[in-house]
Amino acid sequence: MLATGVVATPAGAAPQPGAVTLSAQERARDFWTPERMRQATGLDVLSVDRSATAASQPRKGEKTVIRPSVPASDAGVRAIPHSGGPWTAGGAVARTAGRVFFTYQGRTASCSGNAVTSANKSTVITAGHCVKLEGAWHTNWVFVPGYHDGQAPYGTWTASKTLSTPQWTASEDINYDIGAAVVSPLDGKRLTDVVGGQGLAFNTGYNKAMYAFGFPAAAPYDGEKFIYCSGTTYRDFLLSGDHGLTCNMTGGSSGGPWFTQFDESTGAGLQSSVNSFKYNFLPNAMYGPYFGADAQNLYQAAQSS
Repeated sequence: MLATGVVATPAGAAPQPGAVTLSAQERARDFWTPERMRQATGLDVLSVDRSATAASQPRKGEKTVIRPSVPASDAGVRAIPHSGGPWTAGGAVARTAGRVFFTYQGRTASCSGNAVTSANKSTVITAGHCVKLEGAWHTNWVFVPGYHDGQAPYGTWTASKTLSTPQWTASEDINYDIGAAVVSPLDGKRLTDVVGGQGLAFNTGYNKAMYAFGFPAAAPYDGEKFIYCSGTTYRDFLLSGDHGLTCNMTGGSSGGPWFTQFDESTGAGLQSSVNSFKYNFLPNAMYGPYFGADAQNLYQAAQSS
């Protein structure tokens, strides 16, 4: 796994996120053939050890909920807890969630991401380290909702812009490991007009029943299956202010969505975190950042781009 402290070394004069030219987007779409997608290496879930320096705590704000732009009902939570296995129930999440592919340090890599309800109908939420890591912004960035077996049933969507929280951008602070991408229209259509958009929830507290999803690509997984975990989360009692969840997902699942108020009958919920990191001495626990004021600001910046 990629070794990192809870507070990483400052990135210094790292390039700022910005617009991706149309020609670069075209090259990215052409670059990601089905074969390259199958061969992409899952970017490791960040690993933290006991010697890491404690991070700053996430800033809180007022509770805010954005409802899904997909059908929802009050069926409630079922089949909880689950420490990791294939999601076979279908529903909205099987369309809104997908694999993220990009070039990182000269190699083809993958993460996970999710389409959310947004003003521009083009916003994807993922982890901060899935858009920028070790001071460098990833290139050839695309989102493939509903990915399976090298196939892109809803198309390959290229990023026109990637961005992250100020704290991740400046110093890769694990408490703010949240990223976003604005994707360009495809065949004249916008992303959530094609796949729908999940809702979001900010500043809603800890100790929640949640479902986490992703496309883990490191053993025992291979990136070709859509995996989920579920359970009641807890606040990290060690070094971060993150949510914790029993979950055995591996590299490639980073950036996959965590939902509160998730309805198995429709596959819709409120995105409240993303797969972010594991402690190297707790391999069966996944941690995801608290969606507080800065996560909400990132979402606003993305949806207004």
